[in-house]
Amino acid sequence: MTKTASIAAVLVLVVCAFNAGHAASQQGPAAPNSARAMANIDLTGYWVSYVTEDWRFRMVTAPKQDYTSVPLNPEGIRVADTWDWQKDQAAGLECKAYGAASLMRQPTRLRISWQNDNMLKVEADAGTQVRLFSFGGRPSPAARRARTWQGVSIAEWEDNASVQASGLAILRIPPPPPSYAMKVVTTALRAGYLRSNGVPYSENTVVTEYYDTLTHSNGQDWLVITTVVDDPTYLQQPFITTSHFKREADGSRRQPTPCEIAPPTRGPRPVPPDGYRANQPRF
Repeated sequence: MTKTASIAAVLVLVVCAFNAGHAASQQGPAAPNSARAMANIDLTGYWVSYVTEDWRFRMVTAPKQDYTSVPLNPEGIRVADTWDWQKDQAAGLECKAYGAASLMRQPTRLRISWQNDNMLKVEADAGTQVRLFSFGGRPSPAARRARTWQGVSIAEWEDNASVQASGLAILRIPPPPPSYAMKVVTTALRAGYLRSNGVPYSENTVVTEYYDTLTHSNGQDWLVITTVVDDPTYLQQPFITTSHFKREADGSRRQPTPCEIAPPTRGPRPVPPDGYRANQPRF
């Protein structure tokens, strides 16, 4: 290549670089970071319930009128006492125990993925339910009116300092756990059950969830979800639970099943199926 040709090649590169920079400047400022890019933790992948407490309420259908530890008010007790699983079945209400206020307490496997850069998707094999967590914005009036089992969920990445100053006491919601990464608030719910034996929550319920992950020294990843159910219709105070999930390598053990209503148990409790057995935590 001659000296003249070399100079020409350099000039071409300089012009191309200038044109590229000028074009980029005409597009305006860069778009804000997406929720996916700003994620504090990686929730995506496969998770299985690790049932270490409330086994008789989560693994089987407890007897009618067994609402131990749920802070029902007199109206909530009255409604719970009228539960009839056969009437629910006849009315096609098999999914009443699979709504957002109780789905994460089911013995289930989850698949979590990004539907888009600002929408997290949670698929539960119990009841074949799907939850969508939207980052940013507020639900539209139409979305608020269209009550569904999973409602409308607005998510945000949080830091503990901002949470402590968020004024949750106005909603009668207790302080959040000391450490978490994502907060989800769900409204516009269809009335359902906190437990499969007819313990109710109303359409006025607000569900606030706090998500976090941790890794044990043995390398096992865990997902911890603290759920606060606030229902002025049936509860005298918020109902708080913490559910745990272990990460699985893949989705080969997922078994999506439709919602079902199992009759209340009588006699000895059955042995939990493999995969959900967790009477003694093993780290």
